[in-house]
Amino acid sequence: MSKRILIVDDEPNIVISLEFLMMREGHEVRVARDGEAGLAAVKAHRPDLVVLDVMMPKLDGFAVLEAVRADQSLAATRILMLTAKGREAEQQKGLALGADAYMPKPFSTRDLVEKVKELLESRD
Repeated sequence: MSKRILIVDDEPNIVISLEFLMMREGHEVRVARDGEAGLAAVKAHRPDLVVLDVMMPKLDGFAVLEAVRADQSLAATRILMLTAKGREAEQQKGLALGADAYMPKPFSTRDLVEKVKELLESRD
Protein backbone atom coordinates (compact mmCIF):
# COMPACT_ATOMS: atom_id res chain seq x y z
CA MET A 1 0.00 0.00 0.00
CA SER A 2 1.35 3.40 -0.99
CA LYS A 3 2.41 5.71 1.83
CA ARG A 4 3.22 9.42 1.86
CA ILE A 5 6.89 10.11 2.52
CA LEU A 6 8.50 13.51 2.98
CA ILE A 7 12.25 13.84 2.45
CA VAL A 8 13.78 16.86 4.18
CA ASP A 9 17.44 17.26 3.17
CA ASP A 10 19.54 20.00 1.61
CA GLU A 11 21.98 17.70 -0.22
CA PRO A 12 20.78 17.22 -3.83
CA ASN A 13 22.51 13.85 -4.30
CA ILE A 14 20.92 12.43 -1.15
CA VAL A 15 17.49 13.75 -2.15
CA ILE A 16 17.71 12.20 -5.64
CA SER A 17 18.78 8.85 -4.20
CA LEU A 18 16.12 8.79 -1.48
CA GLU A 19 13.38 9.96 -3.83
CA PHE A 20 14.25 7.19 -6.30
CA LEU A 21 14.35 4.51 -3.60
CA MET A 22 11.04 5.52 -2.04
CA MET A 23 9.25 5.86 -5.39
CA ARG A 24 10.60 2.45 -6.44
CA GLU A 25 8.94 1.05 -3.30
CA GLY A 26 5.65 2.53 -4.52
CA HIS A 27 5.41 5.50 -2.17
CA GLU A 28 4.19 9.02 -2.88
CA VAL A 29 7.20 11.29 -2.28
CA ARG A 30 7.52 14.99 -1.53
CA VAL A 31 10.76 16.88 -0.98
CA ALA A 32 11.72 19.90 1.12
CA ARG A 33 15.25 21.33 0.94
CA ASP A 34 15.49 23.09 4.31
CA GLY A 35 14.00 22.77 7.76
CA GLU A 36 11.53 25.62 7.41
CA ALA A 37 10.09 24.19 4.18
CA GLY A 38 10.13 20.74 5.76
CA LEU A 39 8.05 21.80 8.74
CA ALA A 40 5.56 23.57 6.45
CA ALA A 41 5.33 20.43 4.29
CA VAL A 42 4.67 18.20 7.32
CA LYS A 43 1.79 20.48 8.34
CA ALA A 44 0.37 20.77 4.81
CA HIS A 45 0.73 17.20 3.55
CA ARG A 46 0.58 15.03 6.69
CA PRO A 47 3.10 12.40 5.58
CA ASP A 48 3.18 8.92 7.06
CA LEU A 49 6.96 9.16 7.40
CA VAL A 50 9.53 11.97 7.35
CA VAL A 51 13.15 11.23 6.43
CA LEU A 52 14.79 14.17 8.18
CA ASP A 53 18.38 15.42 7.92
CA VAL A 54 19.84 17.13 10.98
CA MET A 55 22.15 19.78 9.52
CA MET A 56 20.13 22.07 7.23
CA PRO A 57 19.63 25.77 6.58
CA LYS A 58 16.94 27.86 8.32
CA LEU A 59 15.82 25.21 10.85
CA ASP A 60 17.89 22.18 11.75
CA GLY A 61 16.35 18.73 11.93
CA PHE A 62 16.18 18.80 15.72
CA ALA A 63 14.04 21.98 15.64
CA VAL A 64 11.73 20.41 13.03
CA LEU A 65 11.46 17.24 15.12
CA GLU A 66 10.60 19.22 18.27
CA ALA A 67 7.94 21.25 16.43
CA VAL A 68 6.31 18.14 14.97
CA ARG A 69 6.28 16.34 18.33
CA ALA A 70 4.84 19.43 20.06
CA ASP A 71 1.84 19.56 17.67
CA GLN A 72 -0.77 17.03 18.81
CA SER A 73 -2.19 16.70 15.29
CA LEU A 74 1.25 15.69 13.95
CA ALA A 75 2.64 13.78 16.92
CA ALA A 76 1.98 10.32 15.40
CA THR A 77 4.10 11.10 12.32
CA ARG A 78 7.00 8.64 12.02
CA ILE A 79 10.41 10.35 11.80
CA LEU A 80 13.66 8.79 10.62
CA MET A 81 16.65 11.04 11.36
CA LEU A 82 19.35 10.87 8.73
CA THR A 83 22.63 12.67 9.19
CA ALA A 84 26.35 12.68 8.55
CA LYS A 85 26.84 13.00 12.28
CA GLY A 86 26.97 9.40 13.42
CA ARG A 87 28.21 10.26 16.88
CA GLU A 88 26.45 8.77 19.86
CA ALA A 89 25.52 12.19 21.34
CA GLU A 90 23.69 13.23 18.15
CA GLN A 91 21.80 9.93 18.02
CA GLN A 92 20.82 10.22 21.68
CA LYS A 93 19.58 13.79 21.20
CA GLY A 94 17.43 12.83 18.20
CA LEU A 95 15.94 9.83 19.96
CA ALA A 96 15.37 11.81 23.17
CA LEU A 97 13.47 14.46 21.19
CA GLY A 98 11.18 11.78 19.78
CA ALA A 99 12.73 10.44 16.57
CA ASP A 100 11.48 6.94 15.78
CA ALA A 101 14.82 5.84 14.31
CA TYR A 102 18.24 7.20 13.44
CA MET A 103 20.49 6.32 10.50
CA PRO A 104 23.95 7.84 9.94
CA LYS A 105 25.24 8.80 6.48
CA PRO A 106 26.65 7.17 4.48
CA PHE A 107 23.90 4.58 4.64
CA SER A 108 23.25 1.29 2.91
CA THR A 109 20.27 1.71 0.59
CA ARG A 110 19.05 -1.75 1.57
CA ASP A 111 19.23 -0.88 5.29
CA LEU A 112 17.39 2.40 4.69
CA VAL A 113 14.59 0.74 2.70
CA GLU A 114 14.22 -1.91 5.42
CA LYS A 115 14.10 0.73 8.17
CA VAL A 116 11.43 2.70 6.27
CA LYS A 117 9.34 -0.47 5.82
CA GLU A 118 9.69 -1.27 9.52
CA LEU A 119 8.60 2.24 10.57
CA LEU A 120 5.65 2.30 8.19
CA GLU A 121 4.46 -1.13 9.29
CA SER A 122 4.67 -0.14 12.95
CA ARG A 123 2.32 2.78 12.18
CA ASP A 124 -0.49 0.57 10.84
